[in-house]
Amino acid sequence: MLRLRGRIVAHLLSFSSTSGPAISPLHRLLSASAAAGPISPNPSGFAVEEYLVDTCGLTRPQALKASTKLSHLKSPANPDAVLAFLFGVGLSGADVAAVVAKDPQLLCAKVDKTLAPVVDGLTGLGLSRSDIAHAYFRCRSIVPKLHYYLPLLGSSHNLLRLLKRGGSHLLSSDLDKVVKPNVAFLRECGLGDCDIAKLCIHRPRMLTTNLERVRAMVTCAQGIGVPRGSGMFRQALHAVAFQSEEKIAAKVDYLKNTFRWSAAEVVIALSKAPMLLRMSKDMLQRKSEFLLSEVGLEPMYIAHRPIIICLSLEGRVRPRYYLVKFLKKNGLLDRDLSFYTAVKITDKVFVEKLISPHKEAAPHLAEDYAIACKGEVPTNFRFT
Repeated sequence: MLRLRGRIVAHLLSFSSTSGPAISPLHRLLSASAAAGPISPNPSGFAVEEYLVDTCGLTRPQALKASTKLSHLKSPANPDAVLAFLFGVGLSGADVAAVVAKDPQLLCAKVDKTLAPVVDGLTGLGLSRSDIAHAYFRCRSIVPKLHYYLPLLGSSHNLLRLLKRGGSHLLSSDLDKVVKPNVAFLRECGLGDCDIAKLCIHRPRMLTTNLERVRAMVTCAQGIGVPRGSGMFRQALHAVAFQSEEKIAAKVDYLKNTFRWSAAEVVIALSKAPMLLRMSKDMLQRKSEFLLSEVGLEPMYIAHRPIIICLSLEGRVRPRYYLVKFLKKNGLLDRDLSFYTAVKITDKVFVEKLISPHKEAAPHLAEDYAIACKGEVPTNFRFT
């Protein structure tokens, strides 16, 4: 970054008198810049790729990709001004590299006409410097749009998560013609703003796709047995979002065959755990083999308690099954504990109720359980 410090000294001096408070923190860089010494101009012209690597901190592959969008640049003057501004608002070297890699044409933006007004607007919304590092500085329309998105999403944290996942689409979509009609329709379906925020953080295109497609997804969610207004409707919409009817039908058939469910039982399972549609076939197969073959559960039992399938097999379901079986075999369980209860209770309760009371009778129980949660089966848990 020595080249950067040397190169931006002139810009620090010029912008500190014109850009107001946003640039004043740059004064702290002046002494370091002077110590770095003057940078001689490159007589062969402006090498964009080298500038991106040496001055902006991009990796060589990042710079190669970004340079294609900056081939028209003939001088480092404007990029230097942009970098000076970004450092001035408190961004770190890593932040600057990330911002430039994400949007190389930012280096062509005008500080006074674009960047300064955008940053002022973002800070006015209460975003911190670290939040601003993830914003789209070059888009002047970002500020009025964020005035709409921020209350909808409930927090700057949620807003930034959404921007990271689908920022370019969100900021380029028409609020009045696209986003607001989609939000209004989702509200009609019984989703509150909190539900909409959770849904769209994972599926940001729900806000930016056309309304007819959103209507089709709602119809599909209802088709798997989850009505509008129900507590599981958001998860059902998440599960079917942007999946074709053929793909969903194929997954439904796979669930029926894998867990030996009837048509009615698969509807029951999906109404309680729609996210089964998002699980991989390999994962479903392994969980089916364990639950049906090793544990010996009935298909109907699983269909009415599909949360069992959604829990981690290696990190929760299998180790707890082994531990409960160990307790029963050794006469340490003084009550009939169902498999479902054993796997659904929290870790804290599980330890308090099923491990801590047996420290004397089974001193290695906690250790064996911890090992089992890592995917291994301790000798004490082997039943052959």
